[in-house]
Amino acid sequence: MAMVSADSVLSLTDQRLVAALQCDGRLTAERAARVLDLSPATVRRRLRALGADGTVRVVISPVARPRDGGSAGALFLRIRVLRGKLDTLVAALAAREDIPFIDVTTSGDEIFAVARTEPGSRDPLVFRQLPSTQAVTSLESATVLHVFRVTSEWRHAVLTPDERAALSPAAPEPGPAPVGRTAAESGPVPSGSAGPYGVDTDPLEQSLIDALAPDARLSAAALAAHTGHPETTVRRRIARIAAQGRLVTQVLVDPRRIGLPIEAKLLLRVAPDHLAAAGRALADHPAVHGAFATSGPSNLHAAAYFPGLPALYGFLSRDLVGLGITRVETAVVGRTAKRTPPSGPDRPSPAAARRRPPAHARPGTG
Repeated sequence: MAMVSADSVLSLTDQRLVAALQCDGRLTAERAARVLDLSPATVRRRLRALGADGTVRVVISPVARPRDGGSAGALFLRIRVLRGKLDTLVAALAAREDIPFIDVTTSGDEIFAVARTEPGSRDPLVFRQLPSTQAVTSLESATVLHVFRVTSEWRHAVLTPDERAALSPAAPEPGPAPVGRTAAESGPVPSGSAGPYGVDTDPLEQSLIDALAPDARLSAAALAAHTGHPETTVRRRIARIAAQGRLVTQVLVDPRRIGLPIEAKLLLRVAPDHLAAAGRALADHPAVHGAFATSGPSNLHAAAYFPGLPALYGFLSRDLVGLGITRVETAVVGRTAKRTPPSGPDRPSPAAARRRPPAHARPGTG
């Protein structure tokens, strides 16, 4: 993602186009123009400019929320490191495909990350690799128990409810829901077998999802050239994948560019009889782009964007009142290091990434 100054905020028109893509990552220029009262030529020009300089990317979401809110296996990691070693460890973690999200806080020695894992397993990263490095001074791990909101569901608040409804695709067909990982992350599934979404995924559909993972706005023509199948076949299969809820997209944009320079991680302790209601309330808050019930002393984790520190203070002092929260710890994000897995032919498989210790996370190194 392009590095920009904090005051380089996009125009309202561009922000509304970003929000439109959040509603539907494969939104056509014609539909966006009709809803947003713009010309198709303007929409095409602005989307082309936003994508050309890296301001906006649309990818397959690395984490999709199951309809029942369950978790397919994820850990929140809070890692403190020796000063001077932070960047090296961040780079090593970012190279792992089983870690889709990494943030560095303003404290200068703290990393927040999400790691995919098998539920209830002794993950090598947590139990062996990170604790054995001299660079790590402390490590906290919390298992995600329930998902209230993931980042791909967050919407920048510059559209009306009617505009969002008009821009959003139809609800997925009834049936098994995504289980927290995209098919692209789970590897090929033989024809006739159930894929990670509980539906059959054949090699063609798998190849389409793989191609869309780093660029979810690839045209049907480009996908046809990539797979060697007729464009009409590709269009039909893409429509089927989308109708089944397997095409969950996420817009990658520096929040500073849309007027939200402050991101905060919130570690909350909530009484058990308030946990579900508090989680739902956070998920419904326009600032919150992630909310999860977790194991550990802080049993509710959240992440939120704000236009400034006064808005963060107002959120803490007003919006959290009455939710049964007994403890709040707030960490302000200073740098976003990763928001999606690396892409390309040389990326390791998830299994290989889990097996390989990151640099400077091996016994006797620092």
